[in-house]
Amino acid sequence: MRINLTSVFVDDQRAALAFYTEVLGFTKRRDVPIGDDSWLTVVSPESPDGPELLLEPSGHPAVKPYRDALAEDGIPLAQFAVDDVAAEHARLTGRGVVFTQPPTDVGSAVMAVFDDTCGNLIQIVAEKPAAQH
Repeated sequence: MRINLTSVFVDDQRAALAFYTEVLGFTKRRDVPIGDDSWLTVVSPESPDGPELLLEPSGHPAVKPYRDALAEDGIPLAQFAVDDVAAEHARLTGRGVVFTQPPTDVGSAVMAVFDDTCGNLIQIVAEKPAAQH
């Protein structure tokens, strides 16, 4: 069993695509029209055949209270792995990304949380080698 697809709910698929590709650096994988929306996915350029992230429309009535509750409690909807949180924080801050939690050493990893401008908090994390924590 493998994880092939996961999703984040987004308020505007085209704005989300721009943020996830132009700001974060992901690559568009699929863009299949389905009614007023699309089956719209992005992938890491480091793993173009790897897991896809679906930029899923947030129209379902359960999405808003769910996302609002997570955001209010500071809970990220998704987590992305990076090699160096401080470097990624600097790169993204330079591109206008707003972080709700700066790089924080939590012992076994360093993490930070940012607002994806699409209604979600996203955590980036770099695990430390076992000998460092």
